[in-house]
Amino acid sequence: MADAGRVTARQRAILTAIIESYIETGEPVGSGTIARLQNVEGVGFSSATVRNEMAELSEEGLLEQPHTSAGRVPTARAFRMYVEQLSGRNAAKLSARARSQIDLSFQGVAGTQALLERTSHVLATLSSGVGVAIAAAAEGEMLEHVHFSRLAQARVLAVVVTRSGMVRDRVLALDKDLSVRELEVAGNFLNEHFRGWSVERVRAEIAKLVEREKSEYQQLLNQVEQLWVKAVPEAPVQTVYVEGVANLVGSEGDRERLREMLTALEAKERVVELLNAYIDARQESVRVVFDLEEQAPEMSGLVLIAAPARMGGESRGTVGVIGPKRMHYENTMNAVSYISRVFDRMLEPGE
Repeated sequence: MADAGRVTARQRAILTAIIESYIETGEPVGSGTIARLQNVEGVGFSSATVRNEMAELSEEGLLEQPHTSAGRVPTARAFRMYVEQLSGRNAAKLSARARSQIDLSFQGVAGTQALLERTSHVLATLSSGVGVAIAAAAEGEMLEHVHFSRLAQARVLAVVVTRSGMVRDRVLALDKDLSVRELEVAGNFLNEHFRGWSVERVRAEIAKLVEREKSEYQQLLNQVEQLWVKAVPEAPVQTVYVEGVANLVGSEGDRERLREMLTALEAKERVVELLNAYIDARQESVRVVFDLEEQAPEMSGLVLIAAPARMGGESRGTVGVIGPKRMHYENTMNAVSYISRVFDRMLEPGE
C-alpha cells in the first residue's frame, strides 16, 4: 500500500480534487480538469505541474489509467487515503438543514424495531447506496410478553416482545396440532412465570421443569417447551432491514456480477454476516470498509460505511450504507454518524 508519508501536501490536494471530480462525474479525470478546478479555488497549479504529480501518484498506486488516452481514476488505496483524511480532519458535520430533514423523517417513530426500519429507508434516501440496519442479537434481551395465534393445522404465529421494544414474529411448524385454548394457556404460562427473564434463560428453565415434573402438569410443559424452542431459536436472532438495493442498478457494467451483488444484498443473512464481521459494538465512530470481497466475493467493488447504534451505552444494533466506491463519503459518513448518535435522543429508556 502507498505510504501516506511519501505523498506531499500538493499531491494530496490534487488527489482529493481528482477523487471528488470522479465521484461527481464517474469519468476519468485529466490534468486540465484539475488545473482549472485548482485555479478557480485560487491555488493555481499549471496543467504541466498537475500532469507530473498525477504521474507520481500513479507510480504510488493511487491512480490508474483505464485507457491509454484517458485521464486517471482513483484506486481503492486512494479512496482509503481520502477517507482517512476526512476522518482525521474531523470532517464538517451535517448542515442544520440536513439534520432537520433526518429528525423530521423519524418523527412519530417509536420503539427500537420501528426506528431501525426507518433508519434503513432514511440512509438509502440520503446516499447512493443501500441503507442497512440490524437489531442487536437477542442475547441479554428481557422477555416482556409472548403471544401465540393458531394459523392452520399445526401452524402457529408466535410474537415475542422484549423489554427493549423489539418485536419478533415467527411462523412455527409444530409436530402436533394445538388448539386455540392450549396456545392461550401456554402463552399465559410463559408470561406469568418468565416476564423479565432473559430470553436465553427461559429455555434452560423450561427444560429443568420438564425434567422435574411427572404429573398432568407435564403435558402443559411439553407444549410450552415445543412452542418456545421453535419461537426463540437457541442462536440469538437478529432482525435486519435493507432498503435501496435498486440504487445499485446501473452502478456496475458487469450485469452478471451486479445480479450476484443484488442477490447477496437481498439475502439478509449475508448483510448480517458482513456487519457482524466488520463492525464492533464497542467502537465509538463510523468505520469505512473497502475489502468486503474478503468476507463476500460477490461484494467486490462495494464499500461499507457503518457504526453501532447505542442507547444509554448499550448497543441496539448497527446502521450503515453499502454502496459503490464512487459515493459521497463525507455526506454518508456524517449521516451514519448522526443517526447512530441520536438513538439516545429518539428512544426513551424503557422502550
